[in-house]
Amino acid sequence: MAVSLREMRARIKSVQATKQITRAMELIAASRIIKARSRAQAAAPYARELTRAVSAVATYSNVDHPLTTEPQDPKRAAVLIVTSDRGLAGAYSSSVIREAERLREKLRGDGRDVDLYVSGRKGVSYYTFRQQALVESWTGFSDAPTYDAAREIADALIAAFTSDESEEASVDEVHVVYTRFKSMLVQEPTAVRLLPLEVVEGESRPEADEVLPLYEFEPSAADVLDALLPRYVQSRIFFCLLQASASELAARQRAMKSATDNAEELIKKYTQDANQARQAGITQEISEIVGGVNALADANAGSE
Repeated sequence: MAVSLREMRARIKSVQATKQITRAMELIAASRIIKARSRAQAAAPYARELTRAVSAVATYSNVDHPLTTEPQDPKRAAVLIVTSDRGLAGAYSSSVIREAERLREKLRGDGRDVDLYVSGRKGVSYYTFRQQALVESWTGFSDAPTYDAAREIADALIAAFTSDESEEASVDEVHVVYTRFKSMLVQEPTAVRLLPLEVVEGESRPEADEVLPLYEFEPSAADVLDALLPRYVQSRIFFCLLQASASELAARQRAMKSATDNAEELIKKYTQDANQARQAGITQEISEIVGGVNALADANAGSE
């Protein structure tokens, strides 16, 4: 019984140490998510105004730009999957991967080959373990993305989209799968088509007399599109990375809080078991003492 009691005490100490770690990670995630949400909110105005500028040029000019032209018969699509670099975030990465797999199945059903681009070590490990080829991958910035990282990803996707059709790396569509941050309790895996360009601003088309006076296309609409569209793609990808970062931290905070609560329950259970083991040991010792005393008394009585 004493051995069992020592085991229970060792388990309690182990769970207490785990609880301290999960509690610390919960507090770290809670402190960092405030900054992540602020960054996502700060990036929204720039993305919104850039969307309006691109909308004006694309709507009120007759320029056929490679990034805005729908392919006649798309054969290949690129899918960027935004996952996390670290674990301990619950089902965050697995939910994004499941959404990406559903998108891949849909694209394959439509007769398109799929090229994979992955951001985050979890996604890279998932597809590498299953021996699925990745065109490009990026790691090391999932919880604190930078605009330079978004630019690098955007340049790779734009290069694949605008390359010659005869080239093996050429794609006709670009999709992004990321986790949209809605609230601390709700993060939604989302798939969006990035190229050919889709204006995602949820407003109806304005009248010509409302928009045309606001913009002058100099030196030409084509040059304006050449300058704006890459920035637009970079901005969209950066916004997706920021949303994914906030979602990752929220998922990690929730997972660590659940782990901390489970550790507290385990500590209570092990403490009760240890108390029961200790009481059982004491009861057994008392019974042995009483039994020894009675046996001694009986022996003395018999000798008399």
